Amino acid sequence: MLLIKSIFLFFLAGLAEIGGGYLVWLWLRVEGSIWLGLIGGIILVFYGIIPTLQSSLNFGRIYAAYGGVFVVMSILWGWTIDGKAPDNYDLIGAAICIVGIAVIMYAPRSV
Repeated sequence: MLLIKSIFLFFLAGLAEIGGGYLVWLWLRVEGSIWLGLIGGIILVFYGIIPTLQSSLNFGRIYAAYGGVFVVMSILWGWTIDGKAPDNYDLIGAAICIVGIAVIMYAPRSV
């Protein structure tokens, strides 16, 4: 159950960071409403809170693994929201990140 919770929290943090950042991007780069920027900023605050809900107390490990999650989710976001299909190198890089996430977060440790 801890594994499912951990994966869910990584996914939720990814949505918050990418979604919040995307709203700020729309506000500043696409001349959207200031409300987009404000809502994006609020969502980004939640992104800062969500990783603290992981069961591990190792800040560096959580954020290192989250970096890989961010890479994968950014590629998926670009594909689904912006319509920019990933190429083979994007997919290979994402697969490498997934392996890295698994090793960093879920490899058995003696300590």
